[in-house]
Amino acid sequence: MEYRKRIAEDKVLELSNVFPVVLVTGARQCGKTTMLTHLSQGNRTYVSLDNIRDRILAQDDPELFFQKYNTPIFIDEVQYAPELFSYIKTIVDRNKVPGEFWLSGSQDFMIMRGVSESLAGRMGIVRMHPMIYEEAIGETKNLLSDYSFDSLKSRQGSKLEINSAFEYVFRGGMPAVLGMNDDMRSEYFDAYVGTYLMKDVVEFGRVSDAMKFQRFLSVAASQNTHAVNYATLASGAGISEPTAKEWLCLLEGMGVVWLLRPYCSNLLKRMIKSPKMYFYDTGLCAHICRMPSKDVLQNSAFAGEYFENLVVNLLKIKSDLISNSPGIFYYRDVDRNEIDVVLEEFDGLRPLEIKLSANPDKNVVKRFPLLGKSGRDVKPGGIICLASEPSPLDARNSIIPMGLI
Repeated sequence: MEYRKRIAEDKVLELSNVFPVVLVTGARQCGKTTMLTHLSQGNRTYVSLDNIRDRILAQDDPELFFQKYNTPIFIDEVQYAPELFSYIKTIVDRNKVPGEFWLSGSQDFMIMRGVSESLAGRMGIVRMHPMIYEEAIGETKNLLSDYSFDSLKSRQGSKLEINSAFEYVFRGGMPAVLGMNDDMRSEYFDAYVGTYLMKDVVEFGRVSDAMKFQRFLSVAASQNTHAVNYATLASGAGISEPTAKEWLCLLEGMGVVWLLRPYCSNLLKRMIKSPKMYFYDTGLCAHICRMPSKDVLQNSAFAGEYFENLVVNLLKIKSDLISNSPGIFYYRDVDRNEIDVVLEEFDGLRPLEIKLSANPDKNVVKRFPLLGKSGRDVKPGGIICLASEPSPLDARNSIIPMGLI
């Protein structure tokens, strides 16, 4: 399959010029190994600890491991041998060579236990995720920073229509799924859940009841884009609320879901404090919810939620991987006033709504001034949607075609 450029590439290379160790973490099968192999261009040793013999050698005799494999080196699935971290520290302190070690691993929570002590100050971290829409179509661009109408008019981007948007939403961003037919896609996700997710939660998360965890995963998928309700998660899976909190942290650590925090300040009162949950891969979420096809999903009552997930993922993942990007939050108060996305920039707050429409209701921007109660300036924003061209909503806000962000 043809290699597709990933936004994370620039971050890896940037950190490799500064830190002796670069760690790339993220969900299984999201493209970490492919990207790092592509970037190394055959100029560094490659070792995968999925290989049992190399794993045992790394665990039992790290010193001999580094005699056998020279640096610069790329060690894949490094979470299987945390014994290597102290030896890596010794080597980098002696050599002081930027980018000498590239590491990758799938279980973020497991890796962090070892590296937080052993490699503090010596390592840059890149958190990688399934492909966002523009990576999948081979079109990557910087995160939009100026949301004024004049800037939007001059911005280059693909015109996104509903059919192509939901083709991606249904298929998701796992590189292996691109180009698969619906039957193969379904088989892939069945294997992904059974072979990777369930294996990892039992092995690393110490989950003793795999059947209950699978029910928990189904309930979580049904609550995608909603404010987290641990009582609902717990009752649906037949577990306690403390266990539901632990298992949601587990999914977050594995790069399956992420939590969008509400924007809060000392001046904002009567705010809802629960985070909203999003799946990093909409295809996986749709599969767990047993959506049989793109057309069924597109015409379902959940289509707007999946489109929101698509857009918010794009903003979140770009913000994670591009330097000096804004913080991303949402706004909701007890009067049920909600703003889908609030970008916190150094000089103010930027409100954004997300609507599955080519001609959205312009009245939603009337909620934007509520952010002024925070004491911060409210910057120009708008409604991200499937319009073919940008257009002004009022003096400050615009219709924003999704293909431009």
